[in-house]
Amino acid sequence: MKILFLGDVMGRSGRTAITTHLPRLRADWRLDFVVVNGENATSGMGLSAPHAKLLLEAGADVITLGDHAFDQKDMLAFAAQEPRIIRPLNFSKAAPGVGARVFNAMGGRKVLVAQALGQVFMKRPFDDPFSALDAVLRQYPMGGQVQASLIDIHCEATSEKMALGHFCDGRASIVVGTHTHVPTGDAMILGGGTAYQTDAGMCGDYNSVIGMDKVEPLRRFITGMPKDRFSPAEAEATLSGLYVETDDRTGKATRVVMVRQGGKLAPSGPA
Repeated sequence: MKILFLGDVMGRSGRTAITTHLPRLRADWRLDFVVVNGENATSGMGLSAPHAKLLLEAGADVITLGDHAFDQKDMLAFAAQEPRIIRPLNFSKAAPGVGARVFNAMGGRKVLVAQALGQVFMKRPFDDPFSALDAVLRQYPMGGQVQASLIDIHCEATSEKMALGHFCDGRASIVVGTHTHVPTGDAMILGGGTAYQTDAGMCGDYNSVIGMDKVEPLRRFITGMPKDRFSPAEAEATLSGLYVETDDRTGKATRVVMVRQGGKLAPSGPA
């Protein structure tokens, strides 16, 4: 199976990158399944229902969220009714929607998608991501009920992401990090057959401070004083993510390639 994961969509420029590039990539790379993290697609803070529909119409099979899952209040109702939205497993027990679900891919194949939030350096104390993921992976083993599985680990600390990657090695097809908005250069297949990258990066304008217009972040770093609200940078975005090929029989990854299309970053992809 050919699977594409795209990192945090950041504001208008990120949405434009998705609508510009994703339909072409689905065709050119003959993708079977696409997962997009829509965490920051609406003004850099959360995801609105209209913008979620835009990402789905552009070619996303599933949208994952993150710690800003319900910053846009209409997502509370939308996540409860739209099965293609995945919020973190370990968010709040009262949160609407689900943190893991099995989806149909091309050819009737089954793909598990799940997301967990990290605990280290996060603003809120979330539940243990290791035990949350363990329960899901035990329920849906690779090579059994599902042909592939993708875990989005939304964490601040690279050490926690790496630990979660090794914890899931051999139990998931793909473990990919989100949240920090900077793509890491460690895309690889771990010893147990799991494709891994510490952070997929963002689909946003990289001439910025992690996707935000540079002026206000620089002012705060230099003076320690806020003046204006943060706002997403709006120049051309780079679509960033991870391309993985998997074995339908075992669920293990057979190929992994970092993806960068458009914008400031050097281009990369499987073609």
